[in-house]
Amino acid sequence: MTTPWGDLALTRFPEDPRERLRAWDASDEYLLRHLAEQEIPLSGTVVVVGDRWGALVTALAAHRPTQITDSYLTQEATRANLARHGVEPGTVQLLTTQDAPPDRIDVLLVRVPKSLALLEDQLLRLAPGVHEGTVVVGTGMVKEIHTSTLQLFERILGPTRTSLAERKARLIFCTPEPSPERSANPWPYAYTLPDGIGAVSQGTVVNHAGVFCADRLDIGTRFFLGHLPDGKGAQRVVDLGCGNGIVGTAVGLANPEAEVLFVDESFQAVASAEATYRANGVPGHAEFRVGDGMAGVPAGTVDLVLNNPPFHSHQATTDATAWRMFTGAKRALRPGGELWVIGNRHLGYHVKLRRLFGNSELVAGDPKFVVLRAVKR
Repeated sequence: MTTPWGDLALTRFPEDPRERLRAWDASDEYLLRHLAEQEIPLSGTVVVVGDRWGALVTALAAHRPTQITDSYLTQEATRANLARHGVEPGTVQLLTTQDAPPDRIDVLLVRVPKSLALLEDQLLRLAPGVHEGTVVVGTGMVKEIHTSTLQLFERILGPTRTSLAERKARLIFCTPEPSPERSANPWPYAYTLPDGIGAVSQGTVVNHAGVFCADRLDIGTRFFLGHLPDGKGAQRVVDLGCGNGIVGTAVGLANPEAEVLFVDESFQAVASAEATYRANGVPGHAEFRVGDGMAGVPAGTVDLVLNNPPFHSHQATTDATAWRMFTGAKRALRPGGELWVIGNRHLGYHVKLRRLFGNSELVAGDPKFVVLRAVKR
């Protein structure tokens, strides 16, 4: 990536030489170019929210910025990119969306997230540290910035306008105003589940901002809940890509002897999963881990993996994450252990499972979704 301060060699995480997607885009370049051309002072507390793969904080490392992200993969990519450019550990403060933000913010740079709810939550959390002199600049591709995006900046921080588009990217300029009364943060959000979905019927779901389908039970998960395996006894179960944790919670309620590991790369998701599990009074044992899929789970130690894999990486459609989840699950499963997957019918996961496991069984299906089962031989 070419920046006003030199060229940077950047990678995503986990690094894959076959990866065709870059670790930055035109909106990152536009923001950095604006900071340099306008000679915006970066001597105070610089906070970067939503940096996708560490491109922004790596370019601005000399100014000792703070990065706030919901993504474990982003944090790991950032560490690798900083190290690649000789930045000493601790120069950039790495915070998650669950951490308390700095008390005072002099420059706030926001890479607009896909989730409007996450943007709302983060702006409300950051607002107390913003003052009248704070420079606030947002950035994103044109297709990521909507009227509702601008309205959030305006409502929470102050008057907002946008730049002209360059290479399909746009900047957001916000002038903070003192606000004696800001609306209360509505996140996390809790709701009661319907009947007819097994062990979690009439249970409680807790969603932190940014977690998929935060205000209702999505139809894919509902279908999965109706077709979960009915295993009993002391099982080691992984809710892989757990989201709000309702699938793993259902397993724990149905089988109190099970040990359930909730794993997601989103800090918001794992916080939601733990809150959902606790809210339903599950009697068994659970572990909650933010990480890169099944990495860190010892080989041959798991009886059952339940997975609803994503097929997007930010705005890009890709099956790379699903494939890594499937291969990680196979490594972690004991012989005879099972991977259960739900996905949109058109994604063709049965082909990948047969290639990897040598088998794939259709457990249930409807016109939109399929539940598949693969057994480690």
